[in-house]
Parts: sequence; C-alpha cells; structure tokens
Amino acid sequence: MSILKKHFYKQGALTLSKELLGKTLVRNIDNVILKGKIVETEAYIGEIDKASHAYNGRRTERTEPLFREGGISYVYFIYGKYHCFNVISGLENNGEGVLIRALEPLNEFDYLARKRFDENYEELSEAKKKSITNGPSKLCMAFSINKSENYIKLYEKGDFYIEDGESEKIEIVETTRIGIDYAEEAINFPWRFYIKGNKYISKK
Repeated sequence: MSILKKHFYKQGALTLSKELLGKTLVRNIDNVILKGKIVETEAYIGEIDKASHAYNGRRTERTEPLFREGGISYVYFIYGKYHCFNVISGLENNGEGVLIRALEPLNEFDYLARKRFDENYEELSEAKKKSITNGPSKLCMAFSINKSENYIKLYEKGDFYIEDGESEKIEIVETTRIGIDYAEEAINFPWRFYIKGNKYISKK
C-alpha cells in the first residue's frame, strides 16, 4: 500500500471525512509497526461550526494546527487525561479538521491488548476486543498517540502516517456527531461518518 500524498488532504473536511474511511493509519512504536483501518470520522469546520476549536477564528497555541495546510496531525488533550487525534484538511487558514473516532485493528493484536488492558488478546472478552480502538481516546491509548504527534506530516513516511487501504466497496452512514451538547445548532449537523456494519464503531 502507498502513503497518501499531500494533495489528498487539501479536500474540505466533509469530503475528507468520507475519503479517509477505509484508509490505514500506521504507527511505528516500540519497534512494532501498528496498522488500523479508519472506520469512523467526524468533520469540524471552524467558520460555521460551534463545536470546532477554531470556531469564529479562535486562534491560540492549542488550535494553531487547525489553521495550517491540510495533511498534518492535530492532537489535543481532554478531561486532563485523554488525547484525541485529528487530521487537518483543506487550505491554510481554513480552520478545518477531521477527528478520527474509531479504528479497526489490523495487526499486532496482543501488543494492543496489553497496551489497553494488560492482557493477551485471546484472553479478552468479545466486548473488550471491540473496545480496543472504538473511540477517539481509546485508539490514542492503543497506538500511543499523544501531544508528541502534534504537527506530524501524515504524508511523509516516518513513525506516524496514513496509507491507502485495501480496495473494498464500503457503505457510509452519515449521522450526527457525539459529545458536543454545548454546540447549539451544530449538534444537528450530520457530520459523523462510519463504515456500515463495522463492529469497531464507537456508537451506531
């Protein structure tokens, strides 16, 4: 599989959110190469979106990655203990990004199980197997993604990048986003996307 090129990320957040589904996130950590299929995403568009960190042009040290050119990572810290990973989209100064909400693990299952639950994969219940990477903070814990991965160029092959996925036909479900009760009318924007039928979705 080939690494996604820089121009791929210049699409707007709504388009990129769907285009990223089925692609493969690659993470090289502890001399292990982890791979996970992106199965759920959310779009955030600062100009019109009260759920976005960049709403109304809010430009701070924390939100600065959102205003960079598409193709870099934006990792932020929530609730004092969790990280979330976003892919910046579009052109410079647009304030757009895509939250990666869930992955389907593709390899190194024992490594991921030990990372998340300190158990071997085969010892996990089916519920735990599904929950290894079925949420934005869960996948960051499993793949050791933290603020060190902020600003990474995802189109350059290193320890953190995105590849083409296996060629497969997928059906995409479009629905509302999760955990943004504060966002007034933006609560109802149908800007969450996931692969229909995939068991690693955070919430159907």
